[in-house]
Amino acid sequence: MTRWTKRPEGSNWGDFGPDDQLGRVNLLTEEQVLKGVREVRVGKVFCLSLPLDLPGGSVLNPRRKPPRLAATELDGVPYMNFPMENVDATAIDVLSDDQVTLSLQYSTQWDSLAHVGAQFDTDGSGELRKVYYNGYRAGIDIPDAPGHEKSSHGCDHGASFGAKRLSIDNFAVKGMQGRGVMVDFVRHFGHGRTLIGYQELAAILKSDNIQIEKGDMLVLHTGFSEAIIEMGGKPDGDKLHNTGAVLNGADTQLLNWVTESGISAICADNYAVEAYPAFSEGDKKSLLPLHHHCLFKLGLPLAELWYLRELAEWLSANQRYRFLLTAPPLRLPGAVGSPVTPIATV
Repeated sequence: MTRWTKRPEGSNWGDFGPDDQLGRVNLLTEEQVLKGVREVRVGKVFCLSLPLDLPGGSVLNPRRKPPRLAATELDGVPYMNFPMENVDATAIDVLSDDQVTLSLQYSTQWDSLAHVGAQFDTDGSGELRKVYYNGYRAGIDIPDAPGHEKSSHGCDHGASFGAKRLSIDNFAVKGMQGRGVMVDFVRHFGHGRTLIGYQELAAILKSDNIQIEKGDMLVLHTGFSEAIIEMGGKPDGDKLHNTGAVLNGADTQLLNWVTESGISAICADNYAVEAYPAFSEGDKKSLLPLHHHCLFKLGLPLAELWYLRELAEWLSANQRYRFLLTAPPLRLPGAVGSPVTPIATV
């Protein structure tokens, strides 16, 4: 069955094959990994993840709850500091074993290509359908959640929750390793709220002599996650709303640059990467036009709430902006997002 005969304007659907699920992640080739490896000169490693219990609370997104750790249990007995002599009288071992309830996009994360889709006429009939990158269909390739009696296609999917296509484990298998390129908005604009369009980005690239090549992963330092850490698990929503640079997803020039640059991913230390709500106009529009352009049209993943301060400072002090970036998500089939502990090596 052909999923689409008409693709969105400016998209790359089908360019990597009719059944592609990686999009621009295909550009993380072996040569791109080697480019990253060649940036390793001193062997210094930076962890680019927040503690996964931050930001704290649910101010940034009321749907996403902080992780809850608990001991595993057997017959109602928690296995934390559990003396194994209770199982075998001769045992001297003490066992601790735990589990977590975790919103997969609560803290440092990747978006999969099943995270944001759109209503689009895929066959020119005039009928809008809910679809994702490369025409994968809501209700079929990305089933509805249990509790929806019927999908949009009239099919009862019951307990089949979880994306059958475009889920985050595709990125895990790929590896998400290559060359990262840092653009440091903090150094140019400070920690205040700044809207970044093409003109602002181009000026920084020129000023800092930053060269971005096909397959590079763009990493944006805004200072947002530093503010989260300073708030110590009690985030101030109003203050955060006025903290750090955000991309202007309504800037057509910026979106064109994303397409033409050949970058394979955008990774930022802020929430949503772009301004929300966006400054889009029109009767029918995307509230998240950068997400729409990247995830839906290009298959270009976005990463949010990374922690970049020490890496940015080191790169600046050493007059560098490139590094080896290794950032595989959890290999969790069906998930539309994932925590990640990115590692930069310089």
